Amino acid sequence: MRTYLDFEKPVADLQGKVQELRALGTSGDSVTVEDEIGRMEAKALQALTDIYAKLTPWQKTQVARHPDRPHVVDYIKGLIEEFTPLAGDRKYSEDAAMVAGLGRFRGRPVALLGQEKGNDTESRLKHNFGMPRPEGYRKAVRIMELAERFGLPLIALVDTSGAYPGIGAEERGQAEAIARSTDASLALTVPNVAAVIGEGGSGGAVAIAVANRVMMLEHAIYTVASPEASASILWHDSSRAQDAATNMKITAQDLLRLGIIDEIIPEPVGGAHRAPAEAIAATGQAIANALAEFEGKRPEEIRRHRRDKYLAMGRSL
Repeated sequence: MRTYLDFEKPVADLQGKVQELRALGTSGDSVTVEDEIGRMEAKALQALTDIYAKLTPWQKTQVARHPDRPHVVDYIKGLIEEFTPLAGDRKYSEDAAMVAGLGRFRGRPVALLGQEKGNDTESRLKHNFGMPRPEGYRKAVRIMELAERFGLPLIALVDTSGAYPGIGAEERGQAEAIARSTDASLALTVPNVAAVIGEGGSGGAVAIAVANRVMMLEHAIYTVASPEASASILWHDSSRAQDAATNMKITAQDLLRLGIIDEIIPEPVGGAHRAPAEAIAATGQAIANALAEFEGKRPEEIRRHRRDKYLAMGRSL
């Protein structure tokens, strides 16, 4: 059963009628019913195309959080061969919210990082809804150091509402862990590419997304704080999340214009959750193109490129 968002009601109604007609097709004039089904499906596709061509920032937020949207584990299955997950930060414990490991991307050895939200109650609890604790970011630093030592390109797949803000996380140095992960990303002499595949929230996202090339899926969001948190801070009213989303410039289109990201990866009509394999393939091609830009470049040149990229942000605005 497909999950429809509130603003997709016209599409849901049309596709519901298609299902009713399919049920009638077994007892009525099959030729006439099939013709009507074709017309209704065409109307539903057109309605879906029209809706997704003019999504508001809040609607994009809902799409980025869609429960059927492909997650990091889906991208790993679709893009990475011989993936070997690495666990633990060698200081405190394992953090399942941060997935990390080594594998082959189109035949090339790579290191990979990503936040995993989970797709059902059990897996969401296991992965802490994609909100890493300090040990998750210390694990990320460990993988970055391995990538540096063995000359492996680093791929980061971002999908988190932010780092976990619990008391235990704060006691174990959440802010320091995020800062060290960000610093490790900036210091790499191997190319790193980051793709925001769903929700990129706060420093929890930036910690693994300070890359030579940063890209976003068409309906992903990337923000200093979630719309709900921002509304609580600005107006002491989380119900104004829609206003916050509209004013914060969190969409891929806004961030490309502002020079915060480098590329937008097109999504299938109706979002990545409607055709996950297509979205994953498009992301893989974008990552391959980005890594190809750094073929033959010297290590210091790669690090300088990243440094200059971030120092230049905001200068032309």
